[in-house]
Amino acid sequence: MPEGRIAFEISGEGPLVVCVPGMGDLRGVYRFLVPPLLEANFRVATIDLRGHGGSDASFGRYDDVATGEDILALIKHLGGPATVIGNSMGAGAAVWAAAEKPELYSSLVLIGPFVRDIPVPAALKLIFRAALRRPWGRYAWRSYFRTLYPGRKPDGFRQHLLDIDASLSRPDYWKAFVRTTRTSHAPAEARLGEVTARALVVMGAKDPDFPNPAAEASLLGGKLGCEVLLVPEAGHYPQAEYPEIVSPAIVRFLEGGNHG
Repeated sequence: MPEGRIAFEISGEGPLVVCVPGMGDLRGVYRFLVPPLLEANFRVATIDLRGHGGSDASFGRYDDVATGEDILALIKHLGGPATVIGNSMGAGAAVWAAAEKPELYSSLVLIGPFVRDIPVPAALKLIFRAALRRPWGRYAWRSYFRTLYPGRKPDGFRQHLLDIDASLSRPDYWKAFVRTTRTSHAPAEARLGEVTARALVVMGAKDPDFPNPAAEASLLGGKLGCEVLLVPEAGHYPQAEYPEIVSPAIVRFLEGGNHG
């Protein structure tokens, strides 16, 4: 990319699957999903968002559209079309990219998807922004991140959290993260009607990021005309919290489509 580099890992042979994490998270959130996808003979790329993990923090933009552009650039680089699996903000970016270049998509999986701006009281927004100010910002994010796993903490959770904290401890990366938190998902919502790829929506039934997770998943499923998987007890990262439920469902969905 002209402004910096996007870090990714790729393994396997076969149809391409690109896994995109959410804001404040790392590609390691897909550590339980990648092995089943490889076993099912997919080629899997996991990426870090701009200003996160191994990616650079030298970019001018950190929003859904910028991430969507990175997704499309990676698919072109690796050779598509691809299935894109997006979590949280990564889902919003994946939707925008699917509308922008439908020929590069074979299917779409949206996990805990932020594809529209959820109404939040102004006072809570101010509290959240104040909580992210240094020096207590990283502590605030770690504390909040734990609440996004209400069901159970998966294997490797502590190390994953340490990796996130190490990533955000770098000054430029913390600034990039704070800018990312101000992202609007309106560009993704505006293009939902243009998405033609097969889709699957995966939502944790206890996702604390949504006032009514089941209703949000049903709304999105209706707009996309697609299947919805509601994972009991799961929060914002069901692919890590309950991989024994989510991984087989995603593999079945991908194997049911045309991935030539």
